[in-house]
Amino acid sequence: MLDGFEILTTSGVVLWSKSYAPLSSGLINGFLKDVFIEEKVLPGATAADDTAAAQNPSYKKEKYTLRWASVKDLGLVFVAVYQSLLHLSWVDKLLDNIRVLFVDLYGDQVKRPHSSVVECDFDDYFDQQVRELEGSTEKAPQRPPKIVHGDPDSFADTNTNFEVPPPPIPGLLSGQRTATSATTSTDATPTSTPDTSRPPTPSNGHLLSAKPGRGSGVSRRARKAASATQPSAGGDGKAKEKSTNAKSKKMRRWDADGMADEDDNVPLDYSATSDTDSRPVSSSGVEPIDATASGTRTGKGQYLLKDLDSEVHSILQHANEKKAQHAPSKSGVVGSGIGAISGLFRSVIGGKVLTKEDLEKPMKGMEEHLLNKNVAREAAVRLCEGVERELIGTKTGSFESINTTIHTSMESSLRKILTPTTSLDILHSITSITNHPSHPRPYSISIVGVNGVGKSTSLSKLAFFLLQNNFRILIAACDTFRSGAVEQLRVHARNLKELSEREQLGYIELYEKGYGKDAAHIAKDAVTYAKQNQFDVVLIDTAGRRHNDARLMSSLEKFAQLAQPDKILMVGEALVGTDSVAQARAFNQAFGVKRGIDGFLISKCDTVGEMVGVLVSMVHATGVPVVFLGVGQLYGDLRTLNVG
Repeated sequence: MLDGFEILTTSGVVLWSKSYAPLSSGLINGFLKDVFIEEKVLPGATAADDTAAAQNPSYKKEKYTLRWASVKDLGLVFVAVYQSLLHLSWVDKLLDNIRVLFVDLYGDQVKRPHSSVVECDFDDYFDQQVRELEGSTEKAPQRPPKIVHGDPDSFADTNTNFEVPPPPIPGLLSGQRTATSATTSTDATPTSTPDTSRPPTPSNGHLLSAKPGRGSGVSRRARKAASATQPSAGGDGKAKEKSTNAKSKKMRRWDADGMADEDDNVPLDYSATSDTDSRPVSSSGVEPIDATASGTRTGKGQYLLKDLDSEVHSILQHANEKKAQHAPSKSGVVGSGIGAISGLFRSVIGGKVLTKEDLEKPMKGMEEHLLNKNVAREAAVRLCEGVERELIGTKTGSFESINTTIHTSMESSLRKILTPTTSLDILHSITSITNHPSHPRPYSISIVGVNGVGKSTSLSKLAFFLLQNNFRILIAACDTFRSGAVEQLRVHARNLKELSEREQLGYIELYEKGYGKDAAHIAKDAVTYAKQNQFDVVLIDTAGRRHNDARLMSSLEKFAQLAQPDKILMVGEALVGTDSVAQARAFNQAFGVKRGIDGFLISKCDTVGEMVGVLVSMVHATGVPVVFLGVGQLYGDLRTLNVG
């Protein structure tokens, strides 16, 4: 619902911003001028005023409304922009929470003298607060750039990067337009005429004849023979014959280390610095990973992944404890973030006992709302039934009371679906098997999923997490079908090995047998090799396959029987939508009657604003819990899911 959010100083320096739609810079400039310079909106407002968002009046310009909060010690202003037609009751709470989070995380950088640039990665924290406070409100659709009508002079100094392409030339096809744009030059000097110009009298080869139609009486074979005898339209009328003795391109050969085996000394690594480049070259191509940013260590030395929600909540809780006076929120809408769903029940409030007939229309609207959030229909029906059971028979009072009831019932329904029925402590499971008193053996984890969801990348993140716990890891390259799959794991294994040697934590090795082999036998041999060489964990990578391809899915049962992995994790992406139900059920049933998947690893969670739909759908379809969440592209971007 937001159009933009900016964190800036009172002098106009933007420290961080995020926009959901193109906005004119004159909007923020006018806000600073009218509020803090000319004091038209709030007389006496200066940088020394440390006010919450609810205490500040709204600033409206054109069709936008700006809500804001400030920090007096740092001279910061937090501005949220949205369209005036919308009523976003949670914006004030968002501004206050973002103000607390930003000051706690980056306040030291802002306090430095003459600091105009703050190095921050604030997107995840902001998105988490928007998801939590906005809750079930409608996701803002992608809209075309809006034209803001106002004073033409206000756009004189506006620096925008939105370039409008020129209109296409009428009467040309797409290929002709490309050729025209490629030959068009902005240089004033005209192009030179070639030496060999076309003769004034066309030769026989230049004469064009219309193609005979179907009714011309000429057979296809005769037309083909006639076209073969005609010379090409060259400048001298002679056809250019292809040289049969032309030397073919030499195929480049690659060795096992990924280096080109050639003698022509042609540079292939364009990322390397040249001899004339004076920039320092790092001795290692692997950047160090800050393990403390993604997890913490316990007193026993175990490395536990952080939960993004708990990290944000701990910062907000610490800020609330520092306040001398803490007043509870007057509105349950702001705290619950259920504004859109609760708006469906406005027609049923007013001191009456709710019946099934009263809730029929609101429940239908709630179901459609959940479908728009990528929740599968059967999961949405289950959630609506849980809310309906809680509401039937209750007496409606004020709008706040019905909103609180909706929030409680929805939270209870979601918790029933997402709460795991088995333990998710993977570290305890590994140590109990590897340290077994009589039969110690390596713990094997298999990674499965459809094509392109990020199985190999997720496996490398899991390997980094296990390396932080000082385990000896063997990666089994069992994707023998996709080109480059083994090389991809080879690069990950080399990078992780360098990181582990640098931090002196754990050990990692790659087990591979090339392409075209049986993946089930490679996995079995890898487990045997790991047992002989005292490895703790075996991470088995598998080939991606479509869930509706019976031939490819049938091989998973043989894979489970031979490899016998202790845990099978299915990687599902947050972008998949409602097809996640079919994928989860197909993979859960593909390993046989007595075996199924043990957990989900949801990848690409950083690419969607609200990932709850996929989580609810996959867990509802199978009853299998979500174990990990992928929130980025680095090795440390792995999180756990906190259902509570």
